[in-house]
Amino acid sequence: MKKLLALVLCLMLALAVCPALAEKAEPETFADGDFTYVVLDEGTAEISGYTGDATSLEIPAELNGIPVAAIGEEAFSECSGLTQITLPDGLTRIGDFAFYSCRMLAQITLPDSVTSIGKSAFLDCFSLAEINFPDRLESIGATAFSDCGRLTRIVLPESLTSIDSAAFSFCDGLEQITLPDSLTTMGDKLFMGCNSLSQIVLPDSIISVGANPFCRCAGLTDIQVSPDHPTLAIVDGVLFSKPDNRLVCYPYVFTAESYAVPKGVQLIGNNAFTYCSCLTQITLPDSLTGIGNDAFSGCSGLTQMMLPDGVETIGPNAFSGCTGLSEITLPDSLTSTGDYTFNGCTGLTQITLPDSLTRIGFRTFQDCSGLTQINLPDALEKIGSGAFKGCSGLTQINLPDGLTDIGDGAFEGCDNLTISVGRDSLAAQYCEENGLNYTIADANG
Repeated sequence: MKKLLALVLCLMLALAVCPALAEKAEPETFADGDFTYVVLDEGTAEISGYTGDATSLEIPAELNGIPVAAIGEEAFSECSGLTQITLPDGLTRIGDFAFYSCRMLAQITLPDSVTSIGKSAFLDCFSLAEINFPDRLESIGATAFSDCGRLTRIVLPESLTSIDSAAFSFCDGLEQITLPDSLTTMGDKLFMGCNSLSQIVLPDSIISVGANPFCRCAGLTDIQVSPDHPTLAIVDGVLFSKPDNRLVCYPYVFTAESYAVPKGVQLIGNNAFTYCSCLTQITLPDSLTGIGNDAFSGCSGLTQMMLPDGVETIGPNAFSGCTGLSEITLPDSLTSTGDYTFNGCTGLTQITLPDSLTRIGFRTFQDCSGLTQINLPDALEKIGSGAFKGCSGLTQINLPDGLTDIGDGAFEGCDNLTISVGRDSLAAQYCEENGLNYTIADANG
């Protein structure tokens, strides 16, 4: 009996202890002067914080005799008085948000030992005018140098293989950047809003390009790739990705009013035409199967769009802010719309939805105040939250009996709307619960 009791107690103790063991304990924090740090598994130090107020700072190679190998997450973020900093030899990693919003930081020395720079590491370091990248650097994280408005020239080392999304976005003063032959991956919207950039050469080593890396680059007139580039091509100044037959970038600076997407293109990439407001007409090829996120967002000059029958997907915000768009026909191959697809298309007065459509996404037609009537297909099963929010011009709509899900606020702000529903349908119940004007459709009609 005693043995059994002891066994039960041991099991209870194990059950109580195991969850605690499963949760990794927070590392102990140490201090050396104005620096706090943690000791990493390999016995090196990662600086976790700084309590001083120096304007010019040289970080020591050791803290309490322990070699400094990393600058940790947010370690120096918002050190508003810091203007100059020197990092020690032996440092290999700069963590996420390490120097975030050090807006007075004008100069930093990176040792050759650094191999990675984390996401948002120097985000909003507005005064940073020059930076020399170390020869061993392999990766730069997302938004690492975003909003560094005084950077004018960047030379990246031959060791670099990847640059993550928006790493140099909104570096408004950036005039020149040299990409190395080692670079294989360019993240989404990498140089978005770099308005001083006029020319760039993309090396043959690149095998992957994300969403339009040059979105809203107001001065970029010349994107160069070699004629034999294995994955990229330039046709009439427009950048394409060969492996997925994707239109990557229609330069924001182009002033043509019309453009015909070449035959064979299967995908309009994310942000491909974002804010290209000069375009009034775009012709899409029959080969097209998908339209990416924000593909035409902000194209305020577009007046109408005919989507080919093969289009199966339309991403979120694809036509958001196309205020001049008055008419669009969606193809029978489409089964759903993305979230915010036509958000803010105030000029949209006519849209044809296909019989194949089963889902309308979250806020798909939000603030389409010009819509007065829309015919929903019988196959429709779901209307997302806020789908028609702010469609103040809508006066009549029929909700099919097959609806199984109507999101919150789907018709919020549609003050002049009368909804026709089937008797005992989900739509009738929804209208009743939300105080919407509705009529019961004739069952024989």
